[in-house]
Order: sequence, then C-alpha cells, then structure tokens
Amino acid sequence: MTSSPAHWQTRGPLALLLLPVAALFAAVAAARRCAYRCKLLHTEQAGVPVIVIGNITAGGTGKTPLVLWLAQFLAARGKRPGIISRGYGATRGDPRAVPVNGSAADYGDEPCLLAQRAGCPVWVGTNRAATARALRAAHPDVDVIISDDGLQHYRLARDVEIAVIDGARGLGNGWPLPAGPLREPASRLATVDAVVINGGDAPGAFPQAVTMQLEGDTLRNLHDPQQTVTAAYFRGRQVYAVAGIGNPSRFFAQLQRLGLDCVTRAFPDHHVYTAQDLRFAGDHHVVMTEKDAVKCAAFATTRHWALVVNAVPDESLGDTIVARLAQARRHG
Repeated sequence: MTSSPAHWQTRGPLALLLLPVAALFAAVAAARRCAYRCKLLHTEQAGVPVIVIGNITAGGTGKTPLVLWLAQFLAARGKRPGIISRGYGATRGDPRAVPVNGSAADYGDEPCLLAQRAGCPVWVGTNRAATARALRAAHPDVDVIISDDGLQHYRLARDVEIAVIDGARGLGNGWPLPAGPLREPASRLATVDAVVINGGDAPGAFPQAVTMQLEGDTLRNLHDPQQTVTAAYFRGRQVYAVAGIGNPSRFFAQLQRLGLDCVTRAFPDHHVYTAQDLRFAGDHHVVMTEKDAVKCAAFATTRHWALVVNAVPDESLGDTIVARLAQARRHG
C-alpha cells in the first residue's frame, strides 16, 4: 500500500465519482487564497527571510532531502539557517525544538531526520508563524528560516517559494483532492520562484523549472550508526526493502539501480513501524529510507540498514535563491 491512491493518476470512474467533492475542496481553497491576497486574512512576519519548500500535490515529492541541501547550501555561504516543520504525526502542536535524538512519536519522522542531519536548529509546531518566532527567540543568530512544507500555510509570510514535483507521478490526473492529488491548481506553479522536478525532466510548461536527483550509495547500520557500507556490499545477496514514504516505488527503483536484488514491501506514508513489520523469513538484510530509520532504530538489529541520500539540484536553483534573498534584503 502507498499513500498515493491509484485513482489519482487517471480520470477513471472513482475519480469521476469524487469530482463533486473535489470541486468543493477547490472552491474552499481558492476562497482562502483570495482572502489572503485581498488582506481579509493577514500574514505574519518571521523577522527574517523565509524560504518555503512545498508542493501542490498530496504525497511525498522529495521535499525533505531538498530542505537538507538548502540548509547546507546556505550555511556554506555564511548564513545561519533554522528549519521549521509542522511535525506530522507528533503528539503536540505547540512550538518546540527537535533534539538530535528526538523520537518520531514526539516530533514527527521528517523533523527528526532533519535534526539529525541538518546541522542547524529544527523546530516543529502546527502554527508555522508562531514556530518561526519561537525558533528565532531561542536562536537570535538565525538569519533565514526554511519551512519544510507549508506552501499552503499562507499565514506565514515568505520571500522565496519552491515547489517540488515527483518526476514520475507529475500532477497525476490534474484534479483536486480527493478526486486527484492537487492541493492547489496547476496554475499555482506559475507564481512560485522555482519548480523542482525530482527525478525527471523539466517540462517546458514551467519556465522556472529545474531538475533534482537523489544520489547516494552508502548505507548506515541502524544498530551501529558508525558502521557504513556501500551498496556493493549487498550485491549477490537476497535483501528485503521496506518504505513508508509518499512514493515507495521511487526508493525501490533507486535500490535496483544500485544493483540490489530486493523483495519489496511498501507501507503508507508516515507509517508507525513495529518490530513485526521488519521480520522476514530467513536471515536476510533489510534496507529502508532514512525517514523510516528514525522510527525503527529503537528495535533494529545488525541486519537493518538505511540508505543515505543527498539531493543534487541544478546549480541554477542556488543562483535563484541567492538572488531572491538579496532582493528580500533590499525590500526589508
């Protein structure tokens, strides 16, 4: 099972049946956008430039690796970034810091991964504007905020918007939720600063589109994180692969490209793993995504591994972000 229903990719009978509900969803979303545009609803400033990395479709597109890349990109240029996230699946909604050893149950799986790898403060909270202010109060040296998701969280004012699209699934059937995957109409992509196509070509319909690849062939042992191997270690061995992400097939295809012969098992996005989920017949190795690993580390054995991946976007994306931030400083 995946988090992306099959009817989102075609305009078949089920999608048609859901179209009246989708029309209502689209109307409510449009009214909300209009309310912010007409200043009937007010945005809130974070006090520093804000970069939002999100999408207009439901389901995973590869935002979190791009957030990690951006945090490292900005730090390498002398900036002091901080990251905010809603903390999907977290037990609380108030703004709070994510510790490096935080649990996914308390903070959400993606924020925990970001806290482990980003090298900068990571905070979660359902109100992103309040979370950004809380982060800055705790870390006054932070001079740019990266919002992991939140393209539709219009309460938080932003200076740069980046929309990520899964290159394999695109915009699906092009219909709004629940008949299709769209949170906002495709025309929304014309208003963002960059469209990033994860694992595909940049279509001509989006002149500001760039491509991004997820690269990496190193696997980290969950039981002993200091132990790493390359993908070559598993070639010629039977391996099980699990994934509880928005598009599990993308992860399985990546393992295949690395030469791994895997028996695959997909779970819903943000799946809460138990030890039973990782039990397979035989003494085989099990590989998973880093996002899955933060939820499995507590009961992992020496047979469990996570593939470490890094986002590699077109160089022009960095140029666009630097230019937009310079423009934000001039207007600030």
